[in-house]
Amino acid sequence: MSTVLRRAVLAFLATAMLATSTTAATAVAQATTTAAPSAGFDDWSWKPSAAHPEPLVLLHGLGGNGPGNYSYLGPYLAAKGYCAFTVTYGQANPAIPVGGTASVVQSSAEIEAFIDQVRTSTGAAKVSIVGHSEGGFQSIYGPKVRGYAAKVAKVVALAPPTHGTTFGGLVSVGDYLGLRPLVDQVLRDYGCPACDEIIVGGSAVQKLTAGPIAQPGVKYTVIASRVDLLVTPHETSFIREPGVRNEFVQDTCPLDLVGHVGLAFDPSVAQLVANALDPAHAHSVICAFGPPL
Repeated sequence: MSTVLRRAVLAFLATAMLATSTTAATAVAQATTTAAPSAGFDDWSWKPSAAHPEPLVLLHGLGGNGPGNYSYLGPYLAAKGYCAFTVTYGQANPAIPVGGTASVVQSSAEIEAFIDQVRTSTGAAKVSIVGHSEGGFQSIYGPKVRGYAAKVAKVVALAPPTHGTTFGGLVSVGDYLGLRPLVDQVLRDYGCPACDEIIVGGSAVQKLTAGPIAQPGVKYTVIASRVDLLVTPHETSFIREPGVRNEFVQDTCPLDLVGHVGLAFDPSVAQLVANALDPAHAHSVICAFGPPL
């Protein structure tokens, strides 16, 4: 298949996958935005506490944006006492709040610059990264490929297409945040270089998986769902290397059939994330039911 045809097919599949239930997902996002206090979330006046010295950088999925993707998990982690910051990276057009479609290389440079901004503002030597979907991929890619592992304490990646995805990496979380018309516009006018780079055999995947993925000094946790319809096969999210914790949501909550996008809006997953960030003060997970999207 020619490169041009391949990209056309990718764009078509991405657009087709975006034609799912926007109304239901927008309701989920609206319902969860009030689930926790917002103090400390994207508040640049906050400084890290002794209990949580590393501020958090929260990375969104393909076609989403920082505030939307983390409208639940961001305030939840802030309520736990973290300084948590979001960024919308990889925007094809700065005027359109849709990110992650630009090339992985471009986005990763923007993310590193944002990490440096957070470190400078907070005075912290390191950050911890929570990434969802493509953001999970970026949370793993950056420390290795861009070489900024020394700036990162922990990585918690939610369903990252670590080894590439056969299909679901082409879907955008933007649709589930009520951004479908804008995502369609971006795909039509600018294309989606990232879509081609994070499928199985994609250029970014090849860079990430050439040799060991986990970097010395960084603690990794990868969380996936056995019923994820978007990043498939599910085990491709995992990093099968020493010192990396890989887990399915259903290992802890068998009846929680949370979907790919729902991982960022699931109370069960939120506690798993908090436990991964602070294992010394981990709490039992009260199982809930995340959105099956």
